[in-house]
Amino acid sequence: MDAATLKNINAWLNGNYDADTKDQIKKLQESNPADLEESFYKSLEFGTGGLRGIMGVGTNRMNKYTVGMATQGFANYLKKSFPGEEIKVAIAHDSRNNGRFFAETTANVFASNGIKVYLFESLRPTPELSFTIRTLKCKAGVVCTASHNPKEYNGYKAYWDDGAQLVSPHDKNVIKEVEAISSVDDVKWSGGEANITIIGKEMDDQYIEMVKGLSVYPEVIAKQHDLKIVYTPIHGTGIMLVPKALQAYGFTNVHIVEEQATPDGNFPTVIYPNPEESETMSIGLKKAKELDADILLGTDPDADRVGIGVKNHKGEWILMNGNQTLVLAFAYMLEARKSKGITKANDFAVSTIVSTEMARVVSEHNAVKYYSVLTGFKWIASLILEKEGKENYIVGGEESFGLMIGDKVRDKDSVSAVALLCEMAAYEKNQGRSLFDKLLDLYIQYGFYYENLISITKKGMNGQKEIADMMEGYRKNPPSVIHGSKVAQLLDYELSIGKNLITGESWKIELPKSNVLQFITEDGSKISARPSGTEPKIKFYFSVNTKLNNKAEFDAKYAELEAKIKGIIASLQLS
Repeated sequence: MDAATLKNINAWLNGNYDADTKDQIKKLQESNPADLEESFYKSLEFGTGGLRGIMGVGTNRMNKYTVGMATQGFANYLKKSFPGEEIKVAIAHDSRNNGRFFAETTANVFASNGIKVYLFESLRPTPELSFTIRTLKCKAGVVCTASHNPKEYNGYKAYWDDGAQLVSPHDKNVIKEVEAISSVDDVKWSGGEANITIIGKEMDDQYIEMVKGLSVYPEVIAKQHDLKIVYTPIHGTGIMLVPKALQAYGFTNVHIVEEQATPDGNFPTVIYPNPEESETMSIGLKKAKELDADILLGTDPDADRVGIGVKNHKGEWILMNGNQTLVLAFAYMLEARKSKGITKANDFAVSTIVSTEMARVVSEHNAVKYYSVLTGFKWIASLILEKEGKENYIVGGEESFGLMIGDKVRDKDSVSAVALLCEMAAYEKNQGRSLFDKLLDLYIQYGFYYENLISITKKGMNGQKEIADMMEGYRKNPPSVIHGSKVAQLLDYELSIGKNLITGESWKIELPKSNVLQFITEDGSKISARPSGTEPKIKFYFSVNTKLNNKAEFDAKYAELEAKIKGIIASLQLS
């Protein structure tokens, strides 16, 4: 065990840490020195989104002390940013183990620094936290969640006064303040309890009213109120508000997946509590089949992601991917607003650089300005803030099962997404067809876009270096041909340069720097390479397209596009 690790361990054994923490360290010393080393060999990094890690004792774990030190650093930055002003923050947590404890720890530290705290009485969805920051005019907020990570994890997402996760310069500045907290003795742990206000139902009611206001066709729901809906909260916070939102919309035939209805941080029925995983949605699919439902929906533990299941053209239940859901939502919101005559000349829609290009095509066809931003909803929110008062945000989303409808919430919101997706299903049913039928019509109208991704993990101490070398190789020697099609463009978001590899022309990419490379081929395929900032992992996103003339061609064209992506993977030697 190296000297730095031993120094960290001894600091905890001899410092102002509680007896139970010290006992756990001693037990690890005797029974599991490898785990002890993993727990103390570094400090859990406060990244641009906050903290996320395995729960347990140690500098590299989520616990009272790492959460308290992070909160003290955040509090110090808030006081520097708003001198002489009243500072208010909102705090929420999801269903994860220790969620309430971490939220209360966060509340106590903020409050002991003279900051007014609004703490939810119990678990609440992440999007409601974003809404609350804006509604109560808070300067910041925190939600204790590890999103869709396995049960051993918890986390701490930090938000700014616009209700969005931190972006520049606040993200880097908060990190500096957190890193400046060198000891638990620097943390104000107690003494400000009078600054904490417990909130709950009143905020829930305002949030549900906002979600209800997003409905475009309430008259159609009135006709199709008995749409057969199956919903699973996957043991998370969605159970608190999704059923209420569906009731507010007027849906009367909602079936909750009982096996996954109770909030439980152990997530007993799934390995990963992520609606992107077919295994996670399998219990809901079974219930949807038994009931012959119209639509299945699932939300992750903090209720910001949504997955949906529908019957396809053969009557088989399938799970849609995030890009398909995104396209359906974009088309519905833009077409419905046009049909209702409520469009504005300055309407705009937003997606991300690794999401389907079909979002752009749908937006521009409907005469709505389209923007593409970096991956993550904080960048969509940042653009909304930049355009506020000048342009009118309608809808945004990205491939990772996230949607943001309207601008009252500045993060992905599965509660409003579930309500709108059910309205969309009701609208199509009212015309005698399904959401899948609508998707096929969109493919015929705009082109058949198909996406997939693979994730490659490079384990061991050299993992990060191998990935860095891989990216550098692509930068210096980009492929000239991918699966038989010439590479027409190379977009390097780290260097902020776009190049036409055929003409030699180059241009500046007007987005913040990010370690992402994209190859656009002459046949319209898009390949994106994006390393993880926290793990030895790199993701490759693939988007291909073709023309679909009619529904009868769908299966053959689908197989053709799947084969094309496999060919691209082989061409890049990623398999």
